[in-house]
Amino acid sequence: MWLPWALLSAAAAALTAILAKIGVADVPSTSATAIRTVVVLVLAWGLVFAGGEHRSLRGLPPRSVAFLLLSGLATGVSWLAYFRALQAAPASWVAPIDKLSLPLTIVLAAVWLHEPMNWQVLLGVAMMTAGSLVIWYWSAPF
Repeated sequence: MWLPWALLSAAAAALTAILAKIGVADVPSTSATAIRTVVVLVLAWGLVFAGGEHRSLRGLPPRSVAFLLLSGLATGVSWLAYFRALQAAPASWVAPIDKLSLPLTIVLAAVWLHEPMNWQVLLGVAMMTAGSLVIWYWSAPF
């Protein structure tokens, strides 16, 4: 059941890059990030209340809350940097570099979460890294 959600995430992320590039054209990048964050905030809390999940908030483990807060900080930094990059360069240059998060995530998951890593995974990480760099190199004029 995870695959449809992952595919929806990929499609939405692709659309995000295009919509954000258009949106930051005449707006400071920090303000654009703030606007985007408010939309995400309203949507997420709306779903929490609509699904009745708000009743379980008091019982959340403190460790989980701490890591979710840290994840939120990382998301904020990522969004701010992404919007600033989109203001300065075409989406076709920014997106491939941003997608280096994929191989980095796999490596961090192996190191910190002890997720399995074999030669096939390492080959995939190398190919994703090379693919992002090749796309960026041949799309950006030097």
